[in-house]
Amino acid sequence: MIVTTTDEISGQEIAEVIGLVRGNVIRAKHIGTDIIAALRNLVGGEVREYTKMMAEAREQAADRMIAEARLKGADAIVGMRFTTSMVLAGSAEILAYGTAVRLIPGKQPATAVD
Repeated sequence: MIVTTTDEISGQEIAEVIGLVRGNVIRAKHIGTDIIAALRNLVGGEVREYTKMMAEAREQAADRMIAEARLKGADAIVGMRFTTSMVLAGSAEILAYGTAVRLIPGKQPATAVD
């Protein structure tokens, strides 16, 4: 499955726009992570536990979006985006969304030349 943030795919032609596809996940903070984060907040720096948690949540949301696109018979997703919003104190929704499309068969994507 080709997934891109652009509205077109280099070397490919879109045969049909299927429509919006999305995947979401809601993640809550963990008390153990909060304690570590509070300690890190005292000395400064990245809170790696939250960085990891959000990266995993984005990956899961993207996987769900791709699964929906496959169910609809898509070859690719264009215009893909992520958005995050707070649901409750301590929990956030991560939403991945884009436009599912079918490509013209037989076309090969352009390759980069160094």
